[in-house]
Amino acid sequence: MKIFLDDSHCREQLFPFTHTRHTADIRIGILTIREKWQKLIAGSIYTLTEDKTDNPIIITANTIPTLHNFKTLLGEKAASTGLTVNNDASAIKIAEYPWHIFQFNDWAIRQDFELLTKYKISRPVSETNTCINESNIFIGEDAIVEHCILNASTGPVYIGRNATVMEGCMIRGPFSIAEGATLKMGSKVYGATTIGPYCVAGGEIKNSVMFGYSNKAHDGYLGDSVLGEWCNLGAGTSNSNVKNTAAEVKYKTGHAMEAIVAGNKGGLLMGDYSRAAINTSFNTGTVVGVCCNIFGRQFPEKYIANFSWGDERYKLEKAIRDIDNWKKMKGLAITEKETTLLEQLYKSNF
Repeated sequence: MKIFLDDSHCREQLFPFTHTRHTADIRIGILTIREKWQKLIAGSIYTLTEDKTDNPIIITANTIPTLHNFKTLLGEKAASTGLTVNNDASAIKIAEYPWHIFQFNDWAIRQDFELLTKYKISRPVSETNTCINESNIFIGEDAIVEHCILNASTGPVYIGRNATVMEGCMIRGPFSIAEGATLKMGSKVYGATTIGPYCVAGGEIKNSVMFGYSNKAHDGYLGDSVLGEWCNLGAGTSNSNVKNTAAEVKYKTGHAMEAIVAGNKGGLLMGDYSRAAINTSFNTGTVVGVCCNIFGRQFPEKYIANFSWGDERYKLEKAIRDIDNWKKMKGLAITEKETTLLEQLYKSNF
């Protein structure tokens, strides 16, 4: 079976995260949308037009598959998957806007937890931890979790392989920390929160998603928010997720776009490779583009365009060099593919 995940009609509304990735590579819940499909079917997942061969099943890439809806999404060809599941078409969710990533995250973690742990056995939870509803906790291979409080009565707690949850952390599900990620000492994490691969997280976090390789390593509040990859929040940085008037939160994801109501809670949406200086305070409903360096004495604007350097424009050569410096801190280096993509984005002057 071959599936073509088409994002031609949905990617514009999911900026800033689709400036630097296909919609299928958005992380929501424990896995990305592409990873969910790879777990669900034995077949090929295509996302590029040149791979659209042999009459694949075409699915809109922002549709979120689960054990309970994927047969409906596949239609008549579902029988070839060979899986017998409860099929609930009413449980289909489509991420139309970037704030749907944190709004759907509670549901998505629960769905992914079932998918990933259906036929697996968790490592034993260390006796140094205090657990509530331990049957709803899964700990992967070589993960380190000691002297923590894990409350899975409100949702599952998933700790990926080689993840580290340092002593004193208080976690309330639904919660996921992915492979190689670290949650620092004494962190307070509320559901529904996802800490992606090789992220470093700390302080107070609630209902937020960190895609991968990003840092929110210090005290400060991150709530109802999404951080892309290779982001960094300086010590003491916090965001507001509720307006002082308790009015509706609106987001604007581009200069030419009208603000759209997202509900009564909405925090920070930060694109890949962006960073904020220590003690930055983000207003409710803030959108930060790709590759921004945010600093200054005033509150940041609620919409910050790609390649912003304070109040100026980032020089491309410096932006790429700075990204490479950050990647070296995690033992990696910027790739030619990333450099080409950033050059194209820079020239497009979005």
